[in-house]
Amino acid sequence: MKDLPDRRLLLVHAHPDDESINNGATMALYAAAGAQVTLVTCTLGEEGEVIPADLAHLAPDREDRLGPYRAGELAAAMKELGVTDHRFLGGQGRFRDSGMMGLEQNHREGAFWSADVDEAAAHLVEVVRSVRPQVLVTYDPDGGYGHPDHIQTHRVAMRAATLAAEPGFRPDLGAPHAIAKIYWNRVPRSVAEEGFARLRACEADFPGVAEIGDIPGVVDDSEITAEIDGTAYADRKAAAMRAHATQIAVDGPFFALSNELGQPLFTTEYYQLVAGESGAEPGEREHDLFAGVSS
Repeated sequence: MKDLPDRRLLLVHAHPDDESINNGATMALYAAAGAQVTLVTCTLGEEGEVIPADLAHLAPDREDRLGPYRAGELAAAMKELGVTDHRFLGGQGRFRDSGMMGLEQNHREGAFWSADVDEAAAHLVEVVRSVRPQVLVTYDPDGGYGHPDHIQTHRVAMRAATLAAEPGFRPDLGAPHAIAKIYWNRVPRSVAEEGFARLRACEADFPGVAEIGDIPGVVDDSEITAEIDGTAYADRKAAAMRAHATQIAVDGPFFALSNELGQPLFTTEYYQLVAGESGAEPGEREHDLFAGVSS
């Protein structure tokens, strides 16, 4: 087996831009520290709404060329974060963006939401057994905010983590590997409230302000088990988000999606440990996702 870095982090996301919004500072921090950071994106985000008017022709109801364009945006974002290992689940275009919950796109041919979970998970098992991460980051069972692709990403990531460790499952995909720690993306409610207070007190150039319910993964502070201070990488996170120009408009420490509603850009990022042992003292939060993990 090839030599691997001592620390190996795998992040599994639904669409291009999700990684930069949720984990951009974390990814930049660990990449700069020499960890192996691997990102797997499950779809190309073909059903996204396009913000810049001069790119509106890419939209799914027009030329339907948004997916490949967003793949280019993702490559640019990864360059900003210093991440060199990015893959699409099953290869670029294998699974298509399913659109928002309840739309007919949920069930179109190739839609990720309609994919067999074990079949999709097998593609991720191959990545897990190759990269052999100690830490996996993905969404909670609701996908953070109920998007079908985010929910499916959760299901596929968690299933792959189980299957990758089973010696009897698809030995052709590599030697079994057990992931030591699994985290879900989270935002503490107090941090979200403080961020919106800052936004309302300033003059950010957005037509309106989002609500706390618009932020994926907001939970009571007591559910947070890890916080990663990425303030030293704030510029890199913002640059990565700007690279996703079809989807995100950044204004200083704030940003908006296609709904033009401002929300805070968080440079300390938060997680909930759901599998594995915490490396922190009882009642304390971890400040390193690899805390307590041996190489």
